[in-house]
Amino acid sequence: MSALFMFAVIVLAVVAMVIAISKFKQHPFLVLVVVAVVVGLVCGIPTEDVITTVKNGFGNILASIGIVILAGTIIGTILEKTGAALTMANSILKVVGKKNSVLTMGLTGYVTGIPVFCDSGFVILSPISRALASQSNVSLAVMATALSGGLYATHCLVPPTPGPIAMAGTLEADLGLTILVGLLISIPVTLVAIVYAKKVASKIDIPANPEYTVDELVEKYGKLPGTLHSFSPILLPIVLIALKSVGDFPSAPFGSGIFKMIVSFVGNPVIALILGVFLAMTLIPKEEKKNTLNWITEGVTNSAGILAITGAGGSFGAILQQLPIADTLSGSMMGLGIGIVLPFVIAALLKTAMGASTVAMITTSAMIAPMMDALGFTSPIAKVLVIMVIGAGSMTVSHANDSYFWVVSQFSDMDTKSAYKCQTGVTAVMGITTLIIVFLLSLFLI
Repeated sequence: MSALFMFAVIVLAVVAMVIAISKFKQHPFLVLVVVAVVVGLVCGIPTEDVITTVKNGFGNILASIGIVILAGTIIGTILEKTGAALTMANSILKVVGKKNSVLTMGLTGYVTGIPVFCDSGFVILSPISRALASQSNVSLAVMATALSGGLYATHCLVPPTPGPIAMAGTLEADLGLTILVGLLISIPVTLVAIVYAKKVASKIDIPANPEYTVDELVEKYGKLPGTLHSFSPILLPIVLIALKSVGDFPSAPFGSGIFKMIVSFVGNPVIALILGVFLAMTLIPKEEKKNTLNWITEGVTNSAGILAITGAGGSFGAILQQLPIADTLSGSMMGLGIGIVLPFVIAALLKTAMGASTVAMITTSAMIAPMMDALGFTSPIAKVLVIMVIGAGSMTVSHANDSYFWVVSQFSDMDTKSAYKCQTGVTAVMGITTLIIVFLLSLFLI
């Protein structure tokens, strides 16, 4: 069976997947599992091996990141319910000044997007966006675009958001290094979104019409948690995971004794995020303690769909890794000289066709995984840059088939034409900016 035939099967499978999800509104979990089984059977894998591979692929990816996704979603839910997200926005506003309220919204999105899904983050922060727009006498279109961009940057590039963490698991990348590089690359990408908001979205005048002023929001939540306390459930896991990555350097900076063992244990993403959950629980005031179980249950429920899609993506990836297409296909791609751009193109096509960034990230990483060695992406930094460039493609672009597009437009009083100009435009600029940054880094680091 030729590599060309198998490649044609995979292309047809992806097209069928796009049509099933976008046109026939089927759930990505079901589509990915069915496609994985069909591709395996058509490409000649024995029936029993197909079933075993699908099950193992599903289980293996969830074994590595399932608890992390659950814990991250719980942290995000508690940050929303306790008003900690509002505290973070107020803290950033105090640092950058009221004249820089657009920068405040962008940076607040940047921080909030690390543990919170971008759709949820936008809903959580939308009242703050309106209040700041009114207070600063700025069009709501500007504030909403800056907030959307900040959320989207870290949503697509920084674990423990489900997409990036699933990619790190699939491509066997160092999680600490992925977080560090993702955080750094997200900064200029967020700033580009803020500039776009000020230059382009400012031409669209949308009144803020806030339901609450900033002061009334504070009053609504009652006594807000302190600044450091609010940031701590996000910062603690990141610091612990980063310390573990440093400890794993070949130079062994922490030696090989008890301290290294402790750092390796608490810096494991599972332990780090669980500690983050317990720290987030300390944000819950005494009068709300009775709601702790309900809030955690809500976080668990919210993560169910992501876990299902992530596991199904693992099944599809496991089937692809059984096929001997990788060497032939990657060799021809090497001949074209598009190396690091290939994952971007695949992810951007899937994102634009299907609308779901997380599905695009999980599917693209599953397709690229078997080719990594042949493409020369074997070093730790190379794997991380591949994650970043897939994230870039998964940003490009958010339009009418993306739930986030409608969340941003509906919560910001934008008509569809304005949403295309603001949301679709800013995500295109962000995706291309990320691609350029990663391409330049790859010239020196790969």
